Amino acid sequence: MLRNALAACAALLLVVTGASVPAAAAPRAVVGAYYGNWFSASEPISGIPSDTPITHLFYAFSTIEDGRCVVTAPTAAEDFADILDLKRRKPSLKALISIGGWGAGGFSDAALTPESRRAFVASCAELFFERHEGVFDGVDVDWEFPVYGGPTEITDRPADRRNMTHLVREFRRQLPRGSLVTAALPTGRLQTDGPYDPARSFELGALGRELDLVALMTYDMGTGFSPVSTFNAPLREVREDPMPRADRRWNNVAGAVDYYLRHGVPAHKLVLGTPFYGRGFQVRQEGPDHGLYQPYESTFWVDGVEAVERLKASPGWREYWHPVARSPWLYNAAERKFVSFEDARSIGLRARYAKQRGLRGAFMWELGQDDARHSLLTAMARPFTG
Repeated sequence: MLRNALAACAALLLVVTGASVPAAAAPRAVVGAYYGNWFSASEPISGIPSDTPITHLFYAFSTIEDGRCVVTAPTAAEDFADILDLKRRKPSLKALISIGGWGAGGFSDAALTPESRRAFVASCAELFFERHEGVFDGVDVDWEFPVYGGPTEITDRPADRRNMTHLVREFRRQLPRGSLVTAALPTGRLQTDGPYDPARSFELGALGRELDLVALMTYDMGTGFSPVSTFNAPLREVREDPMPRADRRWNNVAGAVDYYLRHGVPAHKLVLGTPFYGRGFQVRQEGPDHGLYQPYESTFWVDGVEAVERLKASPGWREYWHPVARSPWLYNAAERKFVSFEDARSIGLRARYAKQRGLRGAFMWELGQDDARHSLLTAMARPFTG
């Protein structure tokens, strides 16, 4: 009773004096970077400056062999040492091991039963948190994709949807206390099996509760699965896009965020993805809008800022801007080549959008595709770092 009386007196004092109860601190904004270990030779982790705005570094990838976590990159030991050194130079940095990626199999079998999940997660915990103690602060699950939509040669099952949730819980159970558990989840509405719905692959509401962060892959919306040349990461729905309306409304950055929020993933756990690469289409004809929304013969990859700048400097290439997609593109009329890409302007717009929607932050795929000035990273980080 004495405790209750004291609490009542304290509450009365606050009212009389006009004092306020301190608000809980807002969660730390996330400026995430995926680092592909294939860039180790040209863009080593040791080259990341101490004053980088990156808060979370995702090391890609660990894969699965015989139901166990493995890392096959020949530079892994050196990379892990560099991560430790970077964390010494920047103590606030969190490093996560990203498991999976496009083309990585083994998830469906590893997650199939309680026994297989325990063995798989135990192998990851032993490799990354015991053998390499201090390097990683969590795991990032990049299963592409449970149930359907991933590469056709990879095993998937209807049970994958539920088993993905079980797998996340098993990571939570076995990893050291305080470890982060995150996942990279898709938004592109066309995949290997045609029209794609993330809610058929993932229990989004449950994952929104279980995960610390969701790295929302708000890119790869215009790929070789698309019927026409199109944008890789349009900010908003474009009416002229010939994709069926039921899919098109979600196949853009704003629509994808709305979709995940509607399915129970909290805004404060969503981290918006920005692509640092371009996607190209060899179109059959120019069409009325400089190669946009045209049937194509083949696709190609444009590997980062420097590759885009080389195209811009080459004869025959012209740059355009779409006011709704809020994205640039390049077109070469003589060669009938269309390239969707993002620049500092468009990435800055996406990061500001994430900030305005109350999302946790933004991340990029992939750090090694930025230029030497880190112009895209700077533009992505600015709304969250001031």
